[in-house]
Amino acid sequence: MLTQLTVSNYAIAERVELQFSKGMTALTGETGAGKSIVLDALGLAMGGRADAGAVRHGAKRADITATFDVADIPEAADWLASHELDDDNDCILRRVISKDGRSRAYINGQPCPLAHLKDLGGVLMDIHSQHQHQSLLRKETHRKLLDEFAGVEPLAADTHAAFKAWNQTRQRLIERQQNADETEAKLQLLRYQVEELDRLALEDGEQEQLEEEQAQLSQADAVLHSSHQAALLCTEEETSAAGLVRQALQQLEQLPVEVPALADTLQMLSEAQIQISEAGDNLRRFVDDYEADPARLAEVEERLSAIYQMARKHRIGPEELPELHQRLSAELAELDGGAGSLEQLEAELDSQRATFDELATQLTDARERAAVELDQRIAGELAQLSMPNMEFVTHLNRNKDDEPAPHGQQDIEFLVSANPGQPARPLAKVASGGELSRISLAIQVVVAQTSTTPTLVFDEVDVGIGGGTAEVVGRLLRTLGSNGQVLCVTHLPQVAAQCHQHLFVSKFTERDATFSKIETLNDQGRIDEVARMLGGVDMTEHTIAHAREMFSKGQATHH
Repeated sequence: MLTQLTVSNYAIAERVELQFSKGMTALTGETGAGKSIVLDALGLAMGGRADAGAVRHGAKRADITATFDVADIPEAADWLASHELDDDNDCILRRVISKDGRSRAYINGQPCPLAHLKDLGGVLMDIHSQHQHQSLLRKETHRKLLDEFAGVEPLAADTHAAFKAWNQTRQRLIERQQNADETEAKLQLLRYQVEELDRLALEDGEQEQLEEEQAQLSQADAVLHSSHQAALLCTEEETSAAGLVRQALQQLEQLPVEVPALADTLQMLSEAQIQISEAGDNLRRFVDDYEADPARLAEVEERLSAIYQMARKHRIGPEELPELHQRLSAELAELDGGAGSLEQLEAELDSQRATFDELATQLTDARERAAVELDQRIAGELAQLSMPNMEFVTHLNRNKDDEPAPHGQQDIEFLVSANPGQPARPLAKVASGGELSRISLAIQVVVAQTSTTPTLVFDEVDVGIGGGTAEVVGRLLRTLGSNGQVLCVTHLPQVAAQCHQHLFVSKFTERDATFSKIETLNDQGRIDEVARMLGGVDMTEHTIAHAREMFSKGQATHH
């Protein structure tokens, strides 16, 4: 639940620090005093849109911090843990807005994307606006409210995902069917190209190996001639290398005295004579065994010519042919009996339709069961709100031909009948503004009772309501607060008299600047505020007595 809200330099609030407790908290004050500051600040802490106008005039930035206790909110605790932002049972959401309109978001002191505030804020708090009854005229709102009441949001999300998958496959199939001639021509071309590459059967690295072999074979005569000449120069002529080294060695061996300094030289010449002789032997064996192979050369050149021709045909380098072969083969497989074939797409479409139908049927059954209970409970609340004859119907209209739709198998619409015996008709065609406000409140109260959101905020949802009905509204909100935490902005003394905690909002001017102040009222302060709400500026003893009686009754009626 919300435990604390700190607001600095936001709108006309210079500094506001509020402590919250369980139960129902009412915010009251004169029109324009700044009651909306609290709710707007909470909305910003929940990731709402911000602009430079939010910053108090003369300040550099607005700073809003909302603190929650998540000890009894496992979904929020799990979210924090999964994002490594958990800090015992505390959850601190902070929003800093600069005067240029830019903003920064923090969770438990760590910078975070604004989307994280929205995700986590949706788990922690639900804000019901005074204008929410206007959205009640839209069928989309009806479906969302029913799904929330039925607790089938995950199933609805799965159904929507199944529809999306089915629809995407359907679009692919339609496209394939519309382009059948073009696809068939592409298939024929792919088959021809792949067959050519299959026949070529070029392996990775083969081209490079063939080019090296061609270079060797094409120079066979030159290699043989040079090798033969080298063999002669090594050992077989009078002036061969081996003969010259032998002569040098003989000259040194015939010296009249032994010269130690030439010992290494003698060793080197001796070893050189041996190596030259071995090199000559090797060259002779190479020349004797070497054979030029014109047939193999022709074969290699023919293979290379085929590779070069295929590469030119596809306007790529020869080394890219194996990759092209693989890619075209995969494309052919996909179009010709693979994942992109008509047969495969049709089978996939049937499978996805079966998945959608199964999920949508489960969703329909759950919605139909919930609709009966929702209608009964809303009717009960409407009776308390002085609308006993108002019939409320959640109408589920099945889609034409059971065609899949994003949100299931039926269209959902709230209908009402204001008079017995009259058929139920859409809200927009039947309910007046005042009736619509009360219907909206009844729906919100019923849905909120099944909501897992621990903190519920009602922003003047009691507008247009008065008299005994207003007392019932206060009772409903207090009952909700008894099961969790409710914050409500109200102008009705009947509602304010029944809250557990009362915050009074006022504004004052000092040094040509306007300030907003919010204070927690004690019992006497609450009586005085209820009296103000009852009697306006001129409060009489009768008004104060009436306020005291209303406050005592409101507090004694509930425990």
